[in-house]
Amino acid sequence: MLVLLAAHVGVAAALPWWARRPGRGVWLLAALAPLAVLVWSAVHTTGVLRGSPVTESLAWAPSLGLVFDLRLDALSLLMVWVVAGTGVVVLAYSARYFERGAGREAALLLAFAGAMTGLVLADNLLALYVFWELTTVVSYLLIAGPGGSRERRRAAEQALVVTVAGGLVMLAGFVILGQSAGTYRISELVADPPRGPAVTAAVVLVLVGALAKSAQMPLHGWLPAAMVAPTPVSAYLHAAAMVKAGVYLVARLAPGFADVAPWRPLLFTVGLVSLVLGAWRALRETDLKRLLAYGTISELGLMMVLLGAGTRTAAIAGAAMLLAHAAFKSALFMVTGVLDRRAGTRDLRELSGVGRRLPGVAAVAALAAASMAGLPPLLGFLGKEAGYEAFLHPGEAAPPAAGAVVLGALVLGSVLTVAYAARFLWGAFARKPWAEPSLPEPPGAGLAGPPAVTAVAGLVAGVWYAATAVPVTAYADDFPAGPDGPYELALWHGLTPVLGLSALTLLLGAAVFAADRERATGSRPRWKELLRLPDSQLAYRRSVSGVGGLALRVAATTQAGSLPVYLLVLLVTVVVLPGTALAVLGAGFDGAVPWTSAVQLPLAVVVLTAAAGVAATRHRLTGVLLAGAVGYGVAGLFLVRGAPDLALAQFLVETLTLVFIVLVLRRMPSRFTPERSAPRARLARGAVATAIGVFVAVFSLAASAARSAPPVSGEQVRRSAEAAAHNVVNAIVVDFRALDTLGEITVLLVAALGVVSLVSIWELSGPVLHGPGRDRSSGAHPVTRWDEPLERWLPGAGERPGGERSLLLEVVTRLLFPSVVVLSLYLLFVGHSDPGGGFAAGLVAGQAYVLRYLVGGRADLGAVVPVGPGVIAGGGLVVAAVTGLAPALGGAEPLSAAVVTGQLPVIGTLKFATSLVFDIGVYLLVVGVVVKLLSGLGISLGREPGPAAGGTEGDTLR
Repeated sequence: MLVLLAAHVGVAAALPWWARRPGRGVWLLAALAPLAVLVWSAVHTTGVLRGSPVTESLAWAPSLGLVFDLRLDALSLLMVWVVAGTGVVVLAYSARYFERGAGREAALLLAFAGAMTGLVLADNLLALYVFWELTTVVSYLLIAGPGGSRERRRAAEQALVVTVAGGLVMLAGFVILGQSAGTYRISELVADPPRGPAVTAAVVLVLVGALAKSAQMPLHGWLPAAMVAPTPVSAYLHAAAMVKAGVYLVARLAPGFADVAPWRPLLFTVGLVSLVLGAWRALRETDLKRLLAYGTISELGLMMVLLGAGTRTAAIAGAAMLLAHAAFKSALFMVTGVLDRRAGTRDLRELSGVGRRLPGVAAVAALAAASMAGLPPLLGFLGKEAGYEAFLHPGEAAPPAAGAVVLGALVLGSVLTVAYAARFLWGAFARKPWAEPSLPEPPGAGLAGPPAVTAVAGLVAGVWYAATAVPVTAYADDFPAGPDGPYELALWHGLTPVLGLSALTLLLGAAVFAADRERATGSRPRWKELLRLPDSQLAYRRSVSGVGGLALRVAATTQAGSLPVYLLVLLVTVVVLPGTALAVLGAGFDGAVPWTSAVQLPLAVVVLTAAAGVAATRHRLTGVLLAGAVGYGVAGLFLVRGAPDLALAQFLVETLTLVFIVLVLRRMPSRFTPERSAPRARLARGAVATAIGVFVAVFSLAASAARSAPPVSGEQVRRSAEAAAHNVVNAIVVDFRALDTLGEITVLLVAALGVVSLVSIWELSGPVLHGPGRDRSSGAHPVTRWDEPLERWLPGAGERPGGERSLLLEVVTRLLFPSVVVLSLYLLFVGHSDPGGGFAAGLVAGQAYVLRYLVGGRADLGAVVPVGPGVIAGGGLVVAAVTGLAPALGGAEPLSAAVVTGQLPVIGTLKFATSLVFDIGVYLLVVGVVVKLLSGLGISLGREPGPAAGGTEGDTLR
């Protein structure tokens, strides 16, 4: 299963490149991954239906419960058929629907197929949520399109906002369920469901997310709006697959939670309202895709009721409708795409006489619409009859009176479904007396074939009901049977009340359609206007506008535009809340030692004195140097306390920080503010600063004295030998806590890119910021060239004016640079045994590049670095990530390391840990970030300031 999901990702990544080739092979390549899933599921079908699910597990962090579990059972098998089967057909259809060069759409559709496959196979709540949100993100990209119109962007944003908000609510429910049950594994959760008030609240939260994802009223507005997306996207995501995620979640959890108090009332109420009102709204639509979209809302409501009822018969009906809906609705959407392509419109008022021009397409649409209306012998008829039977004898699903209400609503919704199915056929293919006949060109097999496949599939599944009943019943057997015994799918159950209801549904539906006089005049009758439903789009826009207005009012009240005020509020909060708790509970200092060495006292004095100097100085450069002194003093304390690795990193970070800050200060006034603050303000800030200092000191002593459990450091020291490490700190960074390191270097790279982006924005902001008389294209400030030849002593030294050049510094730089780089490599490779490691080594190498920059300028960086800094930093992140994930391919835990021992002819025994490769990735990323910052800052910080830069030459630091 993991291999199949990885195949989706790999093929999707290759599709944009493959799309550059001539032809439509990109779509055939995209169809291979879901086709492989179909073949794989077929191989395992027999075992799964016999009660032997296929499971696979990947342990990520087992101690934290982070295990990636996958499971193929009867319900997953049904959904895999829907997702992969419909995916293959839609991708084949897309090959003729889209013009050439649609590599983006092919990649996104395949990525969605992979995410949806992972969602239905996930046997872990957190893994399911990850795939859940991946489908939302891909849906957003597909709806918005590449450089899409404003309408498409708005529709994509609405779909994203509604479904992500529902997903976040659902995530809260997942966490409560997992914590209540003691497991996040779905199969275990359903087999032994927890109970209690917390579980009741969790069920409501989970159902909110499911209802939002499946576009149930009143959260349905995003689905009709999404019809601006291309038809293949609508046929796949918004008819067959994505909108069924909520239905699938209800079906997955129903065996364990259907008897929780709010489950059935909530699903029955929302589902039935969506069933009836969605079908009613479909009768008012004139755009064929929007008609089908409201029909989808209605049918999803029906499935919510059936799959949420918690009885065997209702589960059979829901599972059958799950398959039937995917078949007929995807076929109808693809037929609509054919009409849109060939006739140039989807407006049923403008389409006229298409049935005579395209009889084959009309026949396919009639077959799919018949299944949607519930005509025998199609699969839709089997599902509808089973649904009537489930609530004619509701059993545990509802009391008799409530069952009668649900049954009545099901009949009413089905009547309206028959009516809008007939309306679709009439609108798409009938002759309109007021419209000119449409003259569409006949579609080829590439457009007409795929909808025919899914439409015929609904017929075959209905006629061959015995085969359809096997997987459907395998899922439904987890529920209790009805009062009249087990129900079985069949085309003929005799002359039963259910058969009478089915006949009545068809007759009333035909009567509703026949009573619609819009067919004769083309104008909407008055009774349709009187029964107009509330506008969901208007409600959404007003909600978004209201939230935005509230945010502006809150921001205007709380955001004073003063950094000192913000800091004051935060620090006072820290002192008041935790400080009060610490004072009330009392702080024990038993065993706390204020200092362990006399050397710590002068270092503490240096730190405190420098910190006080930072607060007192009015000069920016002085403040920066004093802040650096604070950092160096703290590094000295680390060294005295026996933490040389931490001290080394602190020294190096402080040095680099000083360099970068001084570069920034060249563009800023020399003093902090023109005038000193008022005495009251200074007194208040001093009092808060003193209070926060006392609080942190007391809290640190209390926390260290309150330790009751043995420190984890002892265990880390003991286990360091397993990582072949004598340096415990490095073992922690690259082995024990490698996941933290991976996250930290990712944040470091993102932060560096943000800084460079801000500098680039400043550079591109125009002459207003650059000052008069400064032509950015004149070449006065050269841009880094990463292929600049080494033709001079220091290629970029010529950028410096003669008065700023130092021959001695240039010579020393020439000599020191390779030595410092070699030192950094030494620290990298000895980090597992002695102080060093990838981070410290990268900082040392960064110092060498800083020296080259200060002497040779920005252009010199291009002469000493063979590739761009972004490639180095990104390559480092890739090396670290791939090294972390590689063990999983061999069945080990991700981010685990192995010790390699070998014999070399001259060197002798060689022993190292594979975590060294991870450390190399850290080294490359740090080096790339430093060079990227230097090259970015060099764009503008070497220039003379203009008047708009915030000062004159006299008040700029040099």
